[in-house]
Amino acid sequence: MFPGSKPAFIENAERLERLTRLRSRMEEQGIGALLLGSTESLRYFTGLVWHQSERLLGAVVTATDLHYIVPGFEKSRVETLPHIGGEIHIWQEEHNPASLVASIVGPAGRVALDDALPLFVYNGLAKQLEQDRLIDGGLLISTLRARKSPCEIAILQYAMNLTLEVQKRAHGLMKPGIRASEVVRFINEQHLELGGEGGSSFCIVSFGAATSLPHGADGDQTLQQGDVILVDTGTRIDGYHSDITRTYVLDEPTPEFAKAWGIEREAQQAVYDAAKLGAPCSSLDDAARTVMARHGLGPDYALPGLPHRAGHGLGLEIHEAPYIVRGNSTPLAQGMCFSNEPMLVYPDQFGIRLEDHIYMDSEGARWFTQPAASPTIPFS
Repeated sequence: MFPGSKPAFIENAERLERLTRLRSRMEEQGIGALLLGSTESLRYFTGLVWHQSERLLGAVVTATDLHYIVPGFEKSRVETLPHIGGEIHIWQEEHNPASLVASIVGPAGRVALDDALPLFVYNGLAKQLEQDRLIDGGLLISTLRARKSPCEIAILQYAMNLTLEVQKRAHGLMKPGIRASEVVRFINEQHLELGGEGGSSFCIVSFGAATSLPHGADGDQTLQQGDVILVDTGTRIDGYHSDITRTYVLDEPTPEFAKAWGIEREAQQAVYDAAKLGAPCSSLDDAARTVMARHGLGPDYALPGLPHRAGHGLGLEIHEAPYIVRGNSTPLAQGMCFSNEPMLVYPDQFGIRLEDHIYMDSEGARWFTQPAASPTIPFS
């Protein structure tokens, strides 16, 4: 329930443990160094938060050391920011940062690259190092990040509770004549009031036929009597995301909407029921589509039906591994956290997305937030 005690944030001791696990994986895979960019993975392993730009700022992780790669004029700023200790190497405006990276990693060994690095960084490194030394470090990183620690799960739980409370307050605001922009502004204010970092990290508010567009329509909308309402929003706590969607009507639903809402909820429950330790991620997506097919929807991505994957992992990024999607054979493991949102779309009529998140503990699946109760009661 919210409010509750604010959880402990991630400390450097946990980040050092992450680096230890990373180095162990690097040794197993014969990787001599990993280059992190200005990405969420830099934050995950070092605590340093920096936004991507045309200048390379990141870190090189080797078997024994941590080296920061920093534009010269940013060194004093970096030194003031929280981060794990490591040597800071600077490059000046006329210098090539790829040369600096090459001097640190040395003349031999494979170099893994953060998969969120921009292409210009790869192109620069390919000119300085033998191209066959450069490998994709995405799987190396995502495998570690996908399994959340108890501290991470506690932060995510707090963030979800906070956003669920904001969803409840937004529901109380709804009335015919209100504009979507007013609701978006209100949700941002409520996230700020309750302690969400920067307010809403995103917010989609759709009415009527616009709810059939998974990520909303352009322009403002005004709620009309009887319209379907979709609200999808979240915030961040210590960098970790919340993400909750509710779809409902204020008055007695039409028979068509009530039936469709029931199918959506059935599909969402089927995903949860399929979430067993060791089960492949694809089997959860399959479970949702089986429900849709049983009701004559789809098949596959055809509409009316489910037009996208059934869920995505989340943590420091709103969308990250593990992805609950067809073809993903990754087995569910303790610590994995992911959304459950097998959206049901009826083109040009309405869409229904019920989105709650799941985490896997030692015994199996657990809800972060309880699913909606009915088409008119969006909270349990």
